[in-house]
Amino acid sequence: MLQPSVLVRDLRKDFGPVPSLDGRMVKVLRGVNFQAAPGEVTTLLGSNGAGKSTTLSCAQGLLKPDGGDVTVLGQQPYRAGSALRSRVGVMLQDGGLPPSARPLALLNLVARMYQHPASVDELADRLGIHAFAHTNIRRLSGGQKQRVAFAAALLGKPEVLFLDEPSAGLDPQSRQIVFDMIQEQRALGTCIVLTTHLMDDAEKLSDRVFIIDRGQTVAEGTVAQLTSWSADASESGELSFEARPGLPVEELTTLSGGVLSEAAPGNYRLSKFASPADMVALSQWLDASQAMPTTMAMRKRTLEDVFLEIAEKSRDE
Repeated sequence: MLQPSVLVRDLRKDFGPVPSLDGRMVKVLRGVNFQAAPGEVTTLLGSNGAGKSTTLSCAQGLLKPDGGDVTVLGQQPYRAGSALRSRVGVMLQDGGLPPSARPLALLNLVARMYQHPASVDELADRLGIHAFAHTNIRRLSGGQKQRVAFAAALLGKPEVLFLDEPSAGLDPQSRQIVFDMIQEQRALGTCIVLTTHLMDDAEKLSDRVFIIDRGQTVAEGTVAQLTSWSADASESGELSFEARPGLPVEELTTLSGGVLSEAAPGNYRLSKFASPADMVALSQWLDASQAMPTTMAMRKRTLEDVFLEIAEKSRDE
């Protein structure tokens, strides 16, 4: 197993004192844990305000942690110097780009900071930056700024690449180009850590996902592991089938908290279809009803389902 390029253990970060809270500190991170390996895309998934960007800022050395350990390529980023920073590419959520600069001039300036930079022209070509190369960054759209920031993050041929909401503001074509380039970096052995609140992005890109809720890591695994069936009835899929209309749906009761309903004449939907026992109960009910489905399909759990389940549990605590 490859050694992790990024290792975060029990990361804590406070902000404050906050006048509106009587001078109290706000605990933004209360125990974030994750690791990211070379040649993998590791995604930090969470709602807005969950602590994803703050976690990345600590891992990038932009913020000093108040507790826990953070190492990037074996070094503590907050204390590390230029030797480490030259091996790391960073794309900030707000771009972090000087507003009066022009895209190509800025990228050429950034390239001169590295001994063996990537080709500015090739990156600009791939990301369509030539089309707005002579426009001040302050006048660019959000998606255009994202493309410039992404190019700047790649210029140093980084070993570790931090991407904060990389698809924010991108049109579908630009989004696919960025996704393709992320996968190319992964194939080169780059350790990629990205944050997103978009479940589709996480499912398409991720080797491993760490879900952050209220400043803590609450779940982790591959997409397949996180979305697989669980004995916990709240973690379930949905089954739909077609059969003759008017079946006695209220008689199917031996389920893991699921509900059978006739969504339209002859179209049935079984929510929270959670266990093999539910399949047995459904088969027995169909037999008792003398009904044979003509079609049957199960919608697999998605990361969005997992995320919503975690959010619901969090509200109940």
